Amino acid sequence: MVQEKSGVWITGASSGIGKAAAEEFARIGCRVFVSARRVTELERLNKSLKKEKLELDIYPCNVASSANVEQTAKKILSTHKIDCLINNAGITSFKLVEENSINEIDDIINTNLFGSIYTIKAVLPKMIEQGGGTIINILSMVTKKVFTNSSAYAASKNGLMAYTNVLREEVRKYKIKVINIIPGATVTPMWPQEVRKESSERMMATDDIARLLVWVFLQKENMISEEIVVRPIEGDL
Repeated sequence: MVQEKSGVWITGASSGIGKAAAEEFARIGCRVFVSARRVTELERLNKSLKKEKLELDIYPCNVASSANVEQTAKKILSTHKIDCLINNAGITSFKLVEENSINEIDDIINTNLFGSIYTIKAVLPKMIEQGGGTIINILSMVTKKVFTNSSAYAASKNGLMAYTNVLREEVRKYKIKVINIIPGATVTPMWPQEVRKESSERMMATDDIARLLVWVFLQKENMISEEIVVRPIEGDL
């Protein structure tokens, strides 16, 4: 269990890995700030956790909007401390380059790449001021190998990896940990329903990824797992 109530901000917490992480961090005694565009899903999650006498702090937020992110961070930081940011919000489209519209590409880049940069920029000054913190980014296997029908998604995740690898070197002196989690196929709504139906048994579970995030967060102060790759035992889809 966490000794003091650590503040953990999780984006994209309405489903998938973000939802599972919110549940897991709440269960170990953290104060969990959850963000997403679908507020009704966050409220449903909170209602289910109340049965375990646990509660989340809900902050509606569209990470693709820098103004929205800044406003949300200010609200949280006005009364609480953010010890850990988990950049989980993400979208994709399984299309060929020739089929992706500019609007779709904009949405993916703005959410996955710029959205994470916005949240990092929003929490970084306070983490520097408090002399430490943890930033965990949920990346993807597209940073390790080429997947067709994922060009915009790959660009967003590889861009975030490059950005955060530089960030890590710059903030070591402040004892801020920057951790990139690279999961393979995981059962989340991001995958088309037919894929989940056919392959869910060989895909990883969100609960297992959530437990990994908790383990990483609770690592000893002078140790950091900078990059963790996790795949289904049977390999990529």
